[in-house]
Amino acid sequence: MDPISAILWPFKWVIEAILVTFHSVLTTFGMPEASGVTWVSSIVGLVLVVRAALIPLFVKQIKSQRSMYVLQPDLQKIQKKYKGKSDRDSREKMAKEQMALYKKHGSSPFASCLPLLAQMPVFFSLFTTLQEAQSKKPGVGLLTRELSESFARSKFLGASLSETFLTASSVSVNIIAAVMIVLMTGSQFITQKQIMAKNQNPDVQNSQFAQTQKIMLYAFPLIFLVSGISFPLGVLIYWLVSNFWTMGQQFVVIRNMPTPGSIAHNEREARLIKKGKLTKEEPTEPTEPTPPAQRVQPVSKARAKKKPNGKK
Repeated sequence: MDPISAILWPFKWVIEAILVTFHSVLTTFGMPEASGVTWVSSIVGLVLVVRAALIPLFVKQIKSQRSMYVLQPDLQKIQKKYKGKSDRDSREKMAKEQMALYKKHGSSPFASCLPLLAQMPVFFSLFTTLQEAQSKKPGVGLLTRELSESFARSKFLGASLSETFLTASSVSVNIIAAVMIVLMTGSQFITQKQIMAKNQNPDVQNSQFAQTQKIMLYAFPLIFLVSGISFPLGVLIYWLVSNFWTMGQQFVVIRNMPTPGSIAHNEREARLIKKGKLTKEEPTEPTEPTPPAQRVQPVSKARAKKKPNGKK
């Protein structure tokens, strides 16, 4: 067993267990064992389990993203402070100040990638599992040869779940795969776009972090568009449903926990004001400053006895 297979083995075992469990439950309720609808429903169930397990990572990602937007002004000050300084000592000081700033805000530039990175072993495990099922090979766990053959024979909208755009047996399979690839790419783009359009503080649009987000806006969909032609339909279904989950989850989070100063934050405050749950602060009229009262000097007893004309 090669190192990559050894790393993926436990993930594949868990993936197969979840997939087979959903398939068994669905067939118990009367759904056909070799039906593509049954296997697609099992893949959807797998997505729900995996994404539900990743919710804590997603919450951490959202908090980190918000902190990254909040700390951008301070981060830009540090970058401006060391601008043009390329010596080793300056670079080390800049890195230390940046790490101290990240630690202060409890953020990390890599935290936004956690859910995606956590899904990679699941994705590759599912990819290899479906590839083996395409060849009617048994899995490493509960996916027996009989179930692999059942999966390989199953069809969804007339297309085999184990086929890819490149290995399509008919034009209809190419069309189905192409539509799913476009939907997968589009949903990925929309998810990233709604972050930048509504959940980004306008004051940090020119920051390095914002520029990285712009690159990701086009980079990830392009990667999925190019690589999607080699994904089996079963993997495309998994990734498409997962993207829809992310898009909906992102919408709920942006609507209810927006970044301060963003468009979504202003819209949320407007909704709360309309519902009477938030009081709008009225601007106060500027008033003239009150001059300080003049201090009254104490009068001695001798001066108090004097008459107004100064005579005793």
